[in-house]
Amino acid sequence: MNSEPHRPSDGETEGPAGGVPSTLPGGGEDAQRILQLLRDELDGLDRTLLETVKRRLDCCCRIGLHKRDHAIPMMQPHRIGVVQERAAAFGAEHGVSPAFLRALYELIITETCRLEDEIIGVPSSSA
Repeated sequence: MNSEPHRPSDGETEGPAGGVPSTLPGGGEDAQRILQLLRDELDGLDRTLLETVKRRLDCCCRIGLHKRDHAIPMMQPHRIGVVQERAAAFGAEHGVSPAFLRALYELIITETCRLEDEIIGVPSSSA
């Protein structure tokens, strides 16, 4: 009886935890096909996410124009807190890190404030 452990030969890879080897590197054609399908799905989700972020920023610009045209202060700290807390609560309810979602919204809010600052410098269209 050979006491040496099985070592993969050329063209074989070890499965999880050194189990049954696969015959092709990377888990075989089916594994690669499934991985590509999952990556395609992720790419579609990323497009949707980016389009949604763009739509959100566009809406914030319309809010900024409305604030400017009606002499409403741009910065409303209580609103920032509401948005961040809502995101954190969503995370807690759906198994996503609340800290991650707060940080994500911090970035989004920072960009929103930058855009609103640009809007403040533009003369009002209702003047």
